[in-house]
Amino acid sequence: MQQLLVRRLPPKVHYAWVAIAVVFLVMLVTAGMRSTPSGMMQAMEHDLGWSRATISAALSINLALFGLTGPFAAAAMQRFGIRPTVLTALLILAGSIGLSSLMTAKWQMLLIWGVVVGLGTGVTAMTLGATVVSRWFSARRGLAMGLLTASSATGQLLFLPVLAAVVEHHGWRPVVLIVAAAATLVLIPVALLLPEQPENVGARKFGEAADAPLAPATRAGNPIAVAFNALKEAAKVRDFWLLFFSFFVCGASTNGYIGTHFIAMCGDHGLNEVQGASILATMGALDLVGTTASGWLSDRFNARVLLFWYYGLRGLALMFLPWAFGIEYFGLPVFALFYGLDWIATVPPTVRLTTDIFGSQKAPIVFGWIVAGHQLGAAFAALGAGLLRSSLGNYTLATMISGGLCVISALVVLRIYRQPALATA
Repeated sequence: MQQLLVRRLPPKVHYAWVAIAVVFLVMLVTAGMRSTPSGMMQAMEHDLGWSRATISAALSINLALFGLTGPFAAAAMQRFGIRPTVLTALLILAGSIGLSSLMTAKWQMLLIWGVVVGLGTGVTAMTLGATVVSRWFSARRGLAMGLLTASSATGQLLFLPVLAAVVEHHGWRPVVLIVAAAATLVLIPVALLLPEQPENVGARKFGEAADAPLAPATRAGNPIAVAFNALKEAAKVRDFWLLFFSFFVCGASTNGYIGTHFIAMCGDHGLNEVQGASILATMGALDLVGTTASGWLSDRFNARVLLFWYYGLRGLALMFLPWAFGIEYFGLPVFALFYGLDWIATVPPTVRLTTDIFGSQKAPIVFGWIVAGHQLGAAFAALGAGLLRSSLGNYTLATMISGGLCVISALVVLRIYRQPALATA
């Protein structure tokens, strides 16, 4: 199938863009899986009698494991191949999410949506994107990573309003069956159209000269050892910790807080699930534009300066949010505009800095550890915001903490410097 498609592609279309399209679809469905619990939170509270803090605990486990899986997933892709690793993860996700429609006990929520879905989606998200971009692209890496990162926005745009409507009319259980079916369907393009590397379809990396020597095929050793060795080396570099902290804040202020709690927050202000999901989906549509543009900008401008503006503007938008609900006509639209354009625009410049510092060979695994920081921040915010909401009755303090951390991060990223001596091709 891959060779047939290669022959049918126009001469000017590189197969790298087909690989990007397949991975975009995988990451889109992953985003749908990850956004599902936020749309089900209120329905599960009413149906099962669970508190918001209990559900937030499961999502916190999910977010933490999602990140911690990243470096091991990248190492597994080097050892076993991208396609077998992704297919295995998708099969596990489809089965476990389908089974969650039968949940009746809290431990089942913790096991399925906390542990299994957290581990599975850790394989099929940002680390997968960084690995594919590193393997297929010599030029336009920022644009390619921006497109893949934007898949999260597209996933929200497609899934959230539909799933929220299903929740409103039929409850939360049919929702998980829809998501499980989507995970099953995406197995087909991965199996048929995703080669391991350009050489498998007779191509060079995109942007690489036709007479460039082929990189020798290598297989990494034990994925666990490879991942920890990469962490041991990266931990000696100050820039790694600056990137780790900034991405911790990124995760806390996006997936962990807004991604998990925004629909429930809207409910506190008299908006139903569909209305809250529609605003979140609108932010997703804006992020599709913002993150793609961020990838384009990352190929052309100083990545540290871009990150300064992204974190700073996000912090200001979050600090405005508590007042946005009280401004009748344009409060939430203004927040959605600024926050949506900035949602995960931080990913392309962060990947670029990681590659500049550690080299294209090591960057996917090191970036996996930086993603772990992202998701630890998300877990911190998902649980912390749930606890603050349960104890205070509102999200105001959680919102201001999140915005303040973003402003601090905007200053921290300016201290990240390239270290060419560490880079390897």
